[in-house]
Amino acid sequence: MAITVTTRIEEDLGKLIDTIAKEEGVDRSTIIRRALSKATREWLIEKCLEDYEAGRITLWQGARKCDLSLWEMIDEVKRRKIHVPYTTEELREDLKALQ
Repeated sequence: MAITVTTRIEEDLGKLIDTIAKEEGVDRSTIIRRALSKATREWLIEKCLEDYEAGRITLWQGARKCDLSLWEMIDEVKRRKIHVPYTTEELREDLKALQ
């Protein structure tokens, strides 16, 4: 179910939105919904990757939260050059498991 959100924006931003809407052949609301959807999704991915890098969540948990596959989340890690929190002890445990 849709909800209505009202906000004020700067005049220049309003003009830009109108320009984009005209170029795309859609109304102003469509452009605002697209931009808001893209921005909030980007924020969620960034937040999950920050939590992953800090060791608060696993990559799999982040992928699920962002509604991405694990492979898509791995691609985000690579693209954004996120530090993988993987300790020497975890490596030892993984090597033991392989034996």
